[in-house]
Amino acid sequence: MGRCENLTILSDPANLAKVRVAVETGGKQVGFDQKECAAMALATDEALTNVIRHAYGGVLGKEIKIVIEQLNEADDRQGLSICIRDFGKAVDPSKIKGRELSEIRPGGLGVHIMREVMDEVVFEHQPEGGTLLRMTKYHHRPRKDCSN
Repeated sequence: MGRCENLTILSDPANLAKVRVAVETGGKQVGFDQKECAAMALATDEALTNVIRHAYGGVLGKEIKIVIEQLNEADDRQGLSICIRDFGKAVDPSKIKGRELSEIRPGGLGVHIMREVMDEVVFEHQPEGGTLLRMTKYHHRPRKDCSN
């Protein structure tokens, strides 16, 4: 495990910028390029927007906890893990799906974006209420050939 940053924000779109910056900074520190960092920040922004809109029903001022962790796994899988914990309306994780891409209408693409950008996206219902979202992005570097 690498460095970890813990953030607590209130459910307000105005607070999302500092989380995006923290995700991009964490991504750069473990070697992701700017495009990958921006994509991870977008996935995080979509996740937080969904928390505000769905878990909290658009109510401002509710607590959201975010943990951004740099991964240095033993099996050489470096990357970034982003955990988002809300205390709002619980949703059955099996029912969290993005809309069909063939539907031409605004909105509804957040879950699709998260799953396209990140390698792992796991929603966990919390017994005391709310949801924990874990998103992980790993480096996809070619392995070194040690046969020479």
